[in-house]
Amino acid sequence: MTIETKISDCMLCVWDCGIKAHVKDGRLIKVEGLPEHPVSRGYICPRGEALPSYVYSASRLTTPMLREKGRWQKVGWNKALDYCAEKLNEVKKKHGARSLAVFCGSVGVENIEVATFARRFKGAFGTPNLLSVENICYRARILARQLTFGRYPLDDPGPSRCIILWGHNPDGAKGMLGEQIRKKLSEDNLQLIVVNPKRIPLAEKAYYLPIRPGTDAALGLAMLNVIINEDLYDKEFVGKYTVGFAELVDHVQKYTPEWAQDITWLPAADIKNVARIFAQAKPSCIIQGINSLDQHRNGLQNSRLLSILQAVTGNFAVPGSWVTVPRVPLANLSLKDREESIGAGEYPIFSSLWGRQAPFGIATLFPQAALEGKPYPIRASIVAAANPVVSFPAAQRFKDAFASLDFLAVMDPFLTETAELADVVLPATTFLEKGGLAYVYGVVHGEPYAMIHHKVIEPVGESWPDWKIWSELGRRLGLGEYFPWQSEEEVVDAFLKPGKLKDELNANPLGAYYGEKEYLVYQYKKLGTPSEKVEIYSQTLKDHGYDPLPVYLEPGQSPFSTPELYRRFPLILISGERVQEFTHTQLHQVSALRNSNPEPLAEIHPATAAQYGLTDGSLAQIETKNGKIQMRVRTTDKIALGVVSVPHGWANANVNLLVDMDIIDPITAYPDFKTVLCRVIPA
Repeated sequence: MTIETKISDCMLCVWDCGIKAHVKDGRLIKVEGLPEHPVSRGYICPRGEALPSYVYSASRLTTPMLREKGRWQKVGWNKALDYCAEKLNEVKKKHGARSLAVFCGSVGVENIEVATFARRFKGAFGTPNLLSVENICYRARILARQLTFGRYPLDDPGPSRCIILWGHNPDGAKGMLGEQIRKKLSEDNLQLIVVNPKRIPLAEKAYYLPIRPGTDAALGLAMLNVIINEDLYDKEFVGKYTVGFAELVDHVQKYTPEWAQDITWLPAADIKNVARIFAQAKPSCIIQGINSLDQHRNGLQNSRLLSILQAVTGNFAVPGSWVTVPRVPLANLSLKDREESIGAGEYPIFSSLWGRQAPFGIATLFPQAALEGKPYPIRASIVAAANPVVSFPAAQRFKDAFASLDFLAVMDPFLTETAELADVVLPATTFLEKGGLAYVYGVVHGEPYAMIHHKVIEPVGESWPDWKIWSELGRRLGLGEYFPWQSEEEVVDAFLKPGKLKDELNANPLGAYYGEKEYLVYQYKKLGTPSEKVEIYSQTLKDHGYDPLPVYLEPGQSPFSTPELYRRFPLILISGERVQEFTHTQLHQVSALRNSNPEPLAEIHPATAAQYGLTDGSLAQIETKNGKIQMRVRTTDKIALGVVSVPHGWANANVNLLVDMDIIDPITAYPDFKTVLCRVIPA
């Protein structure tokens, strides 16, 4: 039998790499990288290679499941959807439309069909409450850059002479970037700086700063002190295209490298050196971690600091710095909300910056609404492409909140920990079993490129694509006018406006560029800030009662902010390091990947481990004021003394059981859960 090769893209994570999928007798047998893909250029990670095992996992849901008398029963789609409609109508009649919360996870960020239909359904139903990982991941940096530049610029490291990997390990999070940097190090005169409590592999070839977790703002402010006082800033750019530089000059005088030395664990001499390297290399590019700087009480201001560092050195809108790209011209299929989502009043910048209405509510307020009825009761939820009882902080409280609902439905290819709490589970296809649109290259890679996402195989079992599940449920609720599409081809056509791009995408399976990177944009276009310039000093933040210039805030838990707690829990817990085998809570059931990474391991320095009676491979109990979990220890001298690094996404050792949401960023409501005090003892 002839093996058919299909061109598509991998949507297991936000990087959306091109793939060649080999299919025999309708069954996916092998996946390879796609060398012709202009963005990923043939790169493929272990997750992509394991796609056949993922798609055909014995754990796949292949038929709808309904909980009857406490037990799962297989049912047909009609019965499952009729039941969902009945329960949703009951909740709506009793508590109003806003009592429904729709959850959409990270898969929905890179998969426009998943995200858009979740938004469209919640608008049609009448609830404003779309709750998303955007409330704990990535949105803070977007807002920070928009506040500064009026738009969202992205890293453009290709032509860079200096790259700072700030809280970022490409080998775990973005392998193609790691390969790109290694090539530049071998071929170009690249200066690489790594800021990280852990000596990542690329740090071996870099100027390495083993920073104390959570003190990034102190480092950034001290770098600005050096750049300004040593006259290393870009005078022409600052003078013509920015506002607030004079205020910044006065502001940073107290933030000396000597002041930062005691806070960050970094010698003042190193702080001065990296500031000089970054400012003088030209062009320079900071590449920050996915959310390593966001999930702090000062998260948005951390990202604002990086924006200001790029701006004052003139590293904006020039090749090798931060650049913007035009948005892909897609139709907006979302529906306008009829009222504000939970948290909109308390967090107005997150919810609506300069009239740009965010489609997301404050997800971290969901447990309060479900368990306490504040600000009003949430009594039902539909969860799509998400597993919030594992992925959100204060995991036990999220679990209690979902368990308390009058109705819960989950759409997923697998019976996740969240799905275990549901009344109905609806089997969704994986991305390989449906067509769609790959559009994220312009919003995560900085490449104005898009492609049609091509269906590779037919759906496994009775699974349906998300757009069809939402549409059929909407029709049963009397909302059919909002869901007129009958096929995935019609859905793609609805997104793509008629024109050159649509014709090119339909003609070319590899996709097409729809524009060019916008260099020197400030010279010919007004920026989207109120001043129409780069805003170093943010009047918008000041008008809302926040600091217009970033200040240093000590982490919510630390030896200095909570000394009594530190006496009980004398180690710093950091969490969320990414690995190539898994995407958050996904793919743990794939045996090939589990063989490579069989269990969660807590990384700790050998000296720290010995201090608490632990050795490499021993089982440890990790405890915070919120709870305790157990996992094995991996000792390594690459982690800073006094620090414990724990991976995320493992349901059987869920680090989010150890953290809470007591301390949050006042601008974004992001919890401060990257620096938590803990202790470890032999289990």
